[in-house]
Amino acid sequence: MAHRMFESKEQAASYWKYRVAPSEELIQRVLGFLEKRRGRPFQLALDVGCGSGQGTLLLAKHFASVVGTDISPAQLEVALQHAREPNITYRQCEAEKLPFADSSVDLVTVMSAFHWFDRPRFLQEALRVLKPHGCLALLNYTIDMELSYPGCCQQTLNQVCKEFYAALYPYRNPCLGTTSFKFYQEAYKSIPCPDKEWQECVWVRKPMPLSSFIGFVESFSHYQKLLRDDPQTATSLSQDFCQKLLSTMRVTSAETEVEVAVKYYYLLACKPLEA
Repeated sequence: MAHRMFESKEQAASYWKYRVAPSEELIQRVLGFLEKRRGRPFQLALDVGCGSGQGTLLLAKHFASVVGTDISPAQLEVALQHAREPNITYRQCEAEKLPFADSSVDLVTVMSAFHWFDRPRFLQEALRVLKPHGCLALLNYTIDMELSYPGCCQQTLNQVCKEFYAALYPYRNPCLGTTSFKFYQEAYKSIPCPDKEWQECVWVRKPMPLSSFIGFVESFSHYQKLLRDDPQTATSLSQDFCQKLLSTMRVTSAETEVEVAVKYYYLLACKPLEA
């Protein structure tokens, strides 16, 4: 059974404001894989578990039509507010029950949501809707982010981050186990596509205010669980984290810009002619 998360209006707004989308480099890797298998033009892309739609927007300029799907009405409401491109639409549905015809989709993407799905059922459903030589792309990132600031010892800065992550770990959803990385590895091994690719380390670097980095971390499921269970402890923990970072950086404003390096991994697979 899939796990329903991130469905409040507040968390949907936080997703749009703080979540880091895949880089253009990552999107180009996905498109390059697809182009070699199907060629251009690209007709239909399906972004499953799209959340507030950051990844869906990245696909819009490359496809005639892009559809983002999510189980959460609140997330889709935020996504619709930012859908300026006329070729983007959104559908509310389960990832394991996609309302699309057999062999109708060029590309199915899942950006940082696959670990919440009923994974065997979703993979079966993705292969059903993909055209022959259509492609599946599963992307995710680890919590092992690296923070850097000019003139500041990076090791000391990231030790503060590690201590914060460790404090949150007891609130991690049990369904994820110790790491969701293994779910993507298992998918790579099990998916019945001879033509597939696995990459477990692609760094995406992004400048942002320290406050945005804090907001990004606060959007994670284990912080959100702590916030629901014990708002005072969650708020205090986050404020202490921010103050320690500011002290380490020797600055006073949380709007000070830092560089955040996010470690991505991904699975690409091409549906064979005879699936």
